[in-house]
Amino acid sequence: MTTMIMHENNRVAKVAPANSWVFVMLMLLFVLPVVVATSLYLTGWRPSSSGNHGELIQPARPVEGRSLQTLDGKPANFSELRGKWLMVHFGASSCSEECMKNIYTMRQVHAAQAKEIGRVQRVFIATDMGATKRLKAKLADYPEMWVWTGEKKALAEVLHSFGIDAGQPAEQQGIYLVDPLGNLIMRYPPGTDPGGMLKDLTRLLKYSWIG
Repeated sequence: MTTMIMHENNRVAKVAPANSWVFVMLMLLFVLPVVVATSLYLTGWRPSSSGNHGELIQPARPVEGRSLQTLDGKPANFSELRGKWLMVHFGASSCSEECMKNIYTMRQVHAAQAKEIGRVQRVFIATDMGATKRLKAKLADYPEMWVWTGEKKALAEVLHSFGIDAGQPAEQQGIYLVDPLGNLIMRYPPGTDPGGMLKDLTRLLKYSWIG
């Protein structure tokens, strides 16, 4: 009997260390990535490049624009478009060649989303209330794009929330991407490859559970 107990104790003693090692390995598997990520963050390390083709806005900022209006004078607000991914461009009511190029790029990237197209909305904001009739005619080929403008104070508010200097030509700022929660997350400067913009938006739509 005593011999059987000794054999049993030896077997348990051999199994226990093995189980302990399994437990330790599992703990390392889950804890190590967190420790490494935290260490990298605290030491200020950042990857030299990312998979984004635009300029990431960090931290993301909520966009403003509570008192804008359509070209017909009806109230317009970014809150109306919550739940959508927004491609936003600013430009003078005269909409220069650069302005029209950005608007065309937005349409092409939008159309390329195919079955996901309903999750994205394009917005053009005229930074003055000038040649409204001429602007309507110029944008006749873009009937599904929302076109807004506003009084000077309202426009200053929205420009500020996008980080745009009101003293600079807005059409030179490129295209902005706003998430479905109303946060500005990315900027595409003039000259950005539309193909890269398309890849970013396609990836966001694929992995996002909102919008």
